[in-house]
Amino acid sequence: MITPLVTIKSLQERMARGVPDASCSESAVRRMWWAALDTLQSDILLPMNLTRGLWLSSPLPALYEPKLLKKFQGWVWAPKDLLNLTNPSMGMLPPSQSVSINSQDDSSGYERLTLLEEDGNDPLLIVITPEIQIALALEGKSQERKLLMRSDPETLSDLLTLLDNRLNTENVEQANNLRNALGEMGQLKTNDDLSKVFWPLLSQRLADIAPSLNIQTLPDSLINDQKSNSKNSEISLLEALTHEIRTPLATIRTLIRSLLRKQDLPKVVETRLKQIDIECTEQIDRFGLIFNAVELERSKPEQTNLALTDLGKMLTILSPVWNNQLERKGLKLILDITPDLPKVLSDSEGLELMLTGLIDRNSRNLQVGGELTLKLRPAGQRLKLQILTHLSTTGHTGISESVSNEEIGPVLSWNPVTGNLQLSQAATQRLLKSLGGRLTNRRDSGMTIFFPISELNEFDFRD
Repeated sequence: MITPLVTIKSLQERMARGVPDASCSESAVRRMWWAALDTLQSDILLPMNLTRGLWLSSPLPALYEPKLLKKFQGWVWAPKDLLNLTNPSMGMLPPSQSVSINSQDDSSGYERLTLLEEDGNDPLLIVITPEIQIALALEGKSQERKLLMRSDPETLSDLLTLLDNRLNTENVEQANNLRNALGEMGQLKTNDDLSKVFWPLLSQRLADIAPSLNIQTLPDSLINDQKSNSKNSEISLLEALTHEIRTPLATIRTLIRSLLRKQDLPKVVETRLKQIDIECTEQIDRFGLIFNAVELERSKPEQTNLALTDLGKMLTILSPVWNNQLERKGLKLILDITPDLPKVLSDSEGLELMLTGLIDRNSRNLQVGGELTLKLRPAGQRLKLQILTHLSTTGHTGISESVSNEEIGPVLSWNPVTGNLQLSQAATQRLLKSLGGRLTNRRDSGMTIFFPISELNEFDFRD
């Protein structure tokens, strides 16, 4: 007797058992999926400081947090030939986070398995750790779609049994690897009450990204409240837009990097794919910076958690990436850093994205042959970072940004002549302040940022 093949669909059907029917559209359920991935990773898993775990997903990697990917063992069922991926339902990746200084291929760190036609394209993510076990999936026919979240031991046990059967048929070696990984987890703690935490967090995240469409007439005495509500609506709309823009770009980039692993690509195709990858990454970073500014405008924290940061080393490490970016525009990067500078207090991940955004911002209006100079100097108890531009046609040194920029809301400004959209001056200052910096921007003297030197440097231990 032939044992029927266990499909990804059968796992999702098991998850749907006992769950009430729903009437949700594809676009709405996709937003729920993205928000669920954010909620699980950012609000639940990362704060737990987990040291080990395993994850399985289909049809694309759904786990994206670098700190989790480094510690967890993963398996991904993906289409055999990604060139034929045209189904929009495949776009189930969350918005990408900022690229770290020593970033690797996003797809590294997990085993790749072949997705079959019978599996379908609905996404699935299962995470198993000693402290928490959870499965997420989308399921249902058109206009009857629903997000599934199961954390009860009975369902998780059935899912792992089905996965074991699937791997036994598909790849015995990986079946053994999964069993060994599960064995190393030891005794698993049950988490029946996880749903009581997950769904409220998900609802809050969805409420934050959903633009308000309520319209009502207010008396004159509440006009200030009306303005505040209007501002909040603008922020929510911008937050949702940046979310929607980054998500397909992240999906495209993941597929491109999967294609680049093929050994038989023609040289011209490989070159074009790398160009697309670079463009996607730059736009993901750009809208990621806007998203951070929106989040800061919403929450208005005084400062993020700051730590010792070697600013000189950061600039040196990032300069090849910026140099390549500028060379494509016919521009030159000049790095002028005083050696052996003390460390400053900042947030290295946030600062990396911020500096990349400032490089893009200051180089946008430079003509071919222009130069952009980064100077880092001590200035009393601070370090002074200057970003200076040199226009090749006029010899003028300074920030080449048009003074005709118009602010559109609390975060963005727009140049109606060039069409450039970027962070407003106020939003840029707020972001830098949250990262420990203070921005001064004077006409004809460029952009200057001061960072406080950490007093902890006095107590550093030398080898």
